[in-house]
Amino acid sequence: MPTLLPTDMDNNPIPAMRLRNGGAHTIAATTSAPATNAIALNDDTRIISIYSEVPIFIALGDESITCTNADHYFPAGLYYDIAIGGEKTGHASHIAVLAADINGNVYISEKE
Repeated sequence: MPTLLPTDMDNNPIPAMRLRNGGAHTIAATTSAPATNAIALNDDTRIISIYSEVPIFIALGDESITCTNADHYFPAGLYYDIAIGGEKTGHASHIAVLAADINGNVYISEKE
């Protein structure tokens, strides 16, 4: 079940979400071929956080998703939240990554 955002003293939502138990993924990004997460993202997950050790190209989709250097570029060393679905949009269950110039790990955290 999704978590409601915490609120400040004026009852304004604070954009903070907790990490989903069992929602940590590591993808080994290589320059030779795209790689995807081995375990599908939870159907209830709508936000993921991404951190990559190396520059990558990234694509979101289902288990058949692939990635090329024409997909979205994501720089190394940046921690970023991405929406992967919602009530009115499709849900991405997999992430494909391709290392831009050197191999390294990509860390994905599902949030709730």
